[in-house]
Amino acid sequence: MSGHRLATGGRIDRATTLPFTFDRRALTGHAGDTLASALLANGIDVIARSFKLHRPRGFVSAGIDEPNGFVQLVAPYGAPNVLATTLPLAADIAARSLHGWPGTGFDLGAIADLLHPLLPAGFYYKTFMSPPSAWPWYERLIRRAAGLGRVPAAPAPVCTERRFAHCDVLVVGAGPAGLMAALAAATSGLRVILADAQPTPGGLLSDHRWQVEGDDAAAWAMQVALTFDAMPGARRLSRTTVTGCHGEGFFTAVEQEELHFERLWKIRARQVVLAAGAFERPMLFPDNDQPGVMLLSGVSAFAHRYGVAAGRRVVVIACHADAYAQACALRDAGVHVAALVDVRDRVPARLVEDASTRGIEVIGGQTIVKVHGDRRVTAITVAPLDALHAERTIDCDTVAMSAGWQPTLHLHSQAGGRMRFDPRVHAFVPEAPLDWLRTAGSVNGTASLGDCLREGLSAGQSAAGALGRPIPEVRLPHVFGDEPLDLAAVAELPNPRRRRVFVDFQHDVTTDDLRLAAREGYRSIEHAKRYTTAGMGVDQGKSAHLNVALVQAPAARQSPSTLPTLRPPFTPMAFGTIAAHDPGPLVRPTRETPMSAWHRDHGAVMYESGANWRRPGYYPRAGESMASAVARECRAVREGVGIYDSSPLGKVLVDGPDAAAFLDRVYATRVGNLAPGRGRYALMLREDGRVFDDGVVFRLAADRFWITTTTGNADAALAWLEYLLQCVWPMRVFLTPVSAQWANAVVCGPLARVVLQAAGTDLDLAPGAFPFMAVRDGTVAGLPARVFRVSFTGEVSYEVNVRARDGLALWAALIEAGRSHGIEPVGSEANHVLRIEKGYLSTGHEVDGMADPLDLGLDRFITMDKPDFIGRRSLEVFRNGPRRELVGLLSTDPATVLPEGAQVLVDAETHARGFVTAAVASPALGRAIALALLDDGRARMGHTVRITMPRGETTASVVAPVFFDPAGERLRG
Repeated sequence: MSGHRLATGGRIDRATTLPFTFDRRALTGHAGDTLASALLANGIDVIARSFKLHRPRGFVSAGIDEPNGFVQLVAPYGAPNVLATTLPLAADIAARSLHGWPGTGFDLGAIADLLHPLLPAGFYYKTFMSPPSAWPWYERLIRRAAGLGRVPAAPAPVCTERRFAHCDVLVVGAGPAGLMAALAAATSGLRVILADAQPTPGGLLSDHRWQVEGDDAAAWAMQVALTFDAMPGARRLSRTTVTGCHGEGFFTAVEQEELHFERLWKIRARQVVLAAGAFERPMLFPDNDQPGVMLLSGVSAFAHRYGVAAGRRVVVIACHADAYAQACALRDAGVHVAALVDVRDRVPARLVEDASTRGIEVIGGQTIVKVHGDRRVTAITVAPLDALHAERTIDCDTVAMSAGWQPTLHLHSQAGGRMRFDPRVHAFVPEAPLDWLRTAGSVNGTASLGDCLREGLSAGQSAAGALGRPIPEVRLPHVFGDEPLDLAAVAELPNPRRRRVFVDFQHDVTTDDLRLAAREGYRSIEHAKRYTTAGMGVDQGKSAHLNVALVQAPAARQSPSTLPTLRPPFTPMAFGTIAAHDPGPLVRPTRETPMSAWHRDHGAVMYESGANWRRPGYYPRAGESMASAVARECRAVREGVGIYDSSPLGKVLVDGPDAAAFLDRVYATRVGNLAPGRGRYALMLREDGRVFDDGVVFRLAADRFWITTTTGNADAALAWLEYLLQCVWPMRVFLTPVSAQWANAVVCGPLARVVLQAAGTDLDLAPGAFPFMAVRDGTVAGLPARVFRVSFTGEVSYEVNVRARDGLALWAALIEAGRSHGIEPVGSEANHVLRIEKGYLSTGHEVDGMADPLDLGLDRFITMDKPDFIGRRSLEVFRNGPRRELVGLLSTDPATVLPEGAQVLVDAETHARGFVTAAVASPALGRAIALALLDDGRARMGHTVRITMPRGETTASVVAPVFFDPAGERLRG
C-alpha cells in the first residue's frame, strides 16, 4: 500500500471522520474527500480491472477525465459505473470494484491478458463470424462479458429536480479565465451564469504555486467569486458540469449538491464564454497502464485538495517546464518526489536548481523503457534517448506523467465550432470563435496565467459589446512568479523492448492496435475508433482522444486533422437525473382511454399502441390461451358482433376557407370534391413518394373536415401539417387536434346495426340512409355522438364518437345492448388478424417507410389529374427497376405461421427478394396466411417461393393480398 494521508494540507475537514466500505472492507475518510481520495489515502492500489484484458487498474487522475475509477455504488443506494473521483464521500457509503471475478485482487478473467496475442484489435469481427451455427453460443458469451456495473433492482432514492434558466452570458469554467470573463460581463449589468464542476473556484490555481495580487492564488479566486456573487443578475453554480450544447445557446448542466440530490439545468444563453480549461495528456511509454502510473495533475490534485500522497516515492516524467513547478509544489506539500525525468535534451539550469534544492534529482534527455511491478509500480528503468542500452533502474511506487495538455473542446465542437491541430502546443485548439460563443484561457492553448486572465477579461468584454452594452472597465490583477504553462508535448516515446504501450486504459487499446487498424485500411479516425474501441468506454476517451489522433494519423500516413467526435453528454448522466421530477411511469406518461379501467377489470392484457397509448391486446378467459382468445374474438366479429376501443386514433379538425384546397395538396387522394357528410380513404405521402400515413377524411361542412391518422403517427402528422401551413403554404386554414376530446367505440360485425339500435339511437341506420363512408351526428344510448361508417375489420362497422367524459357510459351501454347477441370485446391482436384477412395496411408492417402507394396496390387512391400534391413528382420520376410489391402468401403447410420479417427467396437464389410483413393463423379461413413485400410480386402470382425459418426453410404460394371477401360486400351491407 503506497497511498497515504499527509500530515497537513488539503481542503478537507480532518476533525470529521466518515466511515465507509469498499469491497466489504471497513475504511474511514474525512469530510471534503471524494471516494477516490479516501481510497487512495487508505492505500487502495487496485480499484478495477480493465474491460478487455482484465488488467489491474488504479487511479490515473483526480477529476472527470479519470478512465479507471468507476465503481458500483451499493449503499446508500445502488448505482452502476459511478466515478469515484467526483463522488463526494459521505458516511456509510458502500461501494465495490468493477469487472473482476471473484474480485479485483484475484480475477479469473485475467487469463485474457495471457492470451492477448490472440485478441488484437477487431478480433471479435473476425472470430464471431464463423461457423454460423456457433452464433447462439457466441451471443451468450458476449452478453455475459458485456457491460461493467449492474443496474440495481430498485430505483435509487435520489432527489432530482429540473430547473430552467435564461441569461445573457453563460460562462463555463471558474478557472482564472472564466472568473475574469464572468466578472467583466456582470460588471456591465448583464445576467450572468458561471458554471463550474468543482466545489470551489479557481481551477488549477489551488494546485499550483502562483500568487495573485500578492496573495495565494486560491484565496484570490475565492475573493473574485464572492465579488461576482454580490452583483445583481449574477448566479454561480458550483459542482455543476455543463454536459452538452444542443443548438445555439441551449445547454444542459447537472448540479450535484450532495450525494442524494442532483439538479438538471436547461440553460438558454445569448452569449457563451467557454473557459473549460484543458486535460493533461498521458505519456506513451512501455507499461504505462500499471497501477501507480498517474497523471502529474492527478497526483497534485490529490495532494493539494485532499491532503493525500499518491505514493511514498514518486518519480515525475514530463516534457515541459511546468512539471518542475508541480514537482516542487508536491515536495513542499510533503510528497516525497525522488526524481524528475525530463525527456527533453536541454533543461533550463534554473529549473534544475529549484528542483535540486528540494532534493529532487533531475534526469534530462532520458525516457522510461520499462515499468517494474505487477499489481503496483515497484521501480522504473530509464535510459538516455540517444543510448537506450545504457539503462538505469530507479526504485519508486508512483510515476507521475505529463505529456502536455489537450484543450477541452467538447462544447465548442458540439456548438458547431471547428478545430485545428496546433504544432506549437502539439494539440487541437479552436479554429475560430463563433458569433455567440467565445473561448478563453487554456482551452485556446494559452500558455500562462497572465494570458489566461487577459483572454478571460477580453471574452467577457466582447460578450457585453455583442449585446450592446458598454465595454466594462475591469482591472487585470498582477500575477507574481508567472511562468508559461508550456503546453508543448511529445509524441510516443521510444520502446526498445517492444512492450505494450496503452492509449485507452479502460478498453486496453494499445498503439499496436491503432497501427493494425491503419494497416487494415481504417484511415478515418472515426473508423479506427470503432474498430479498436478506443475512447468508447464510460469515460468517453477524455484521456485518450488526443493520443489516439496522434498515433493513428501517422500510422495512416496522414497529418492529425481532428479528434474523434465529441458527443454529449460530457460526463455520464443517470436516467433519473434526466427524468428529474418525472420518475417511474412519469418518465414517459402512459396515455389511457376513458375505458381503460373497464378493460383491466375484465381481464384484458394491455398493449402499447403507438404514442404510448395503452389498449387491450386480447381478453383471455380463465384457462384460455392467447391463441384461443384471439380466435374467439375474431369469430365474434365475423359471425356476430364485436366491440373495440379506438379512442387513441389520431383526429384533427381542419377548418377554414382554404381547407379543401390545402388537403388536396397534402393528400395524394382527391378529397376536395367530397360532399358534406361523406368520407374517403386517403394517403398522405412524403416528398419522396413513400407513404407517410393513411386515414380517412370526412367533410363535415363546406369549410370543415375531420381527418384521422394512425395512432402512432398522430403527433408527427399534425407537426407536418403545421409545418406546411407555417412555412410552405400560408393558407387560411386552422388545425385543431381533438384526439383526446373524443372517446371512440367501434361496433363491428353482421349484428352491429342490431346492437346499435338496441342501445337506442335517433339515427336511421338503414344502408340507404347511412351508407358506407358516411358520417352522421345524433344520439346513441342517450349521449350526443358523431358516428362514422368506416371499417378496419371488413365487416359492417359503426365508429361511435362521444365526449371523452361519456366514453365509459357509452361502452357500458353498448356492452349491455349486445349481451343478448353474444357481443365480445375485441383487442388489437384480433384486429391484426382481421385486417390481414382483408389485406389492409399497417404502419410499421407494410407501410415501412420504403414502400410507395403503387407498391402497395393503392393506385386507385392516387389522383394524378390533380394540379399537384406532395410526392407526385417522385411517383412520376423515381420508379426505375424492380419494386417490392404487396402480395399474399399461403404457406404450403396450412398450419405453419410464417415468422414476421422472414426473408423471401425465389427459385435457387440465395439473396432475399422480399420479406414477410405480417403473418397470422386465420380462424375465418382455417389456415395460416401472410402478407409480404416481394420484388415484382404481382408478376409472381401463383408461383412458389421459399421462406427462411429459424431452422431451415419452408415454401409458400404467392397469391393476392386480400384473403377474405375480396369484393367488400360485407362491409357495405
